[in-house]
Amino acid sequence: MKYVIVFLVGGAICVIGQLLICYTRMTTARILVAFVLAGIVLTALGVYEPLIGFANAGASVPLTGFGYTLAKGAIDGARQNGVLGAITGGLEASSGGVAAAIFFAVSGALAFSPKTKK
Repeated sequence: MKYVIVFLVGGAICVIGQLLICYTRMTTARILVAFVLAGIVLTALGVYEPLIGFANAGASVPLTGFGYTLAKGAIDGARQNGVLGAITGGLEASSGGVAAAIFFAVSGALAFSPKTKK
């Protein structure tokens, strides 16, 4: 049942993105930024953390989960170190995921030979 919940919540977030693409004039870059901001705002309101507790990867893997990580890190950093912690906390919390993304992207680029379109 857990897999069904993860699939439904993650799928619902993706459906929202697809609806924004189909029915608005927003560019994909603006939609991505909106998703990160939505994750930040929902975390600040205390709504996103219970959603992650309910749906696990269904809520933490989509881009709104990145916003959650940034906001959660900033909140925790502010509690520990004040204003400076609010600035550095989000970067500290999300640095592992960003570093992994860079590592795997470079590894993939080195392992395979990309070809340009003609």
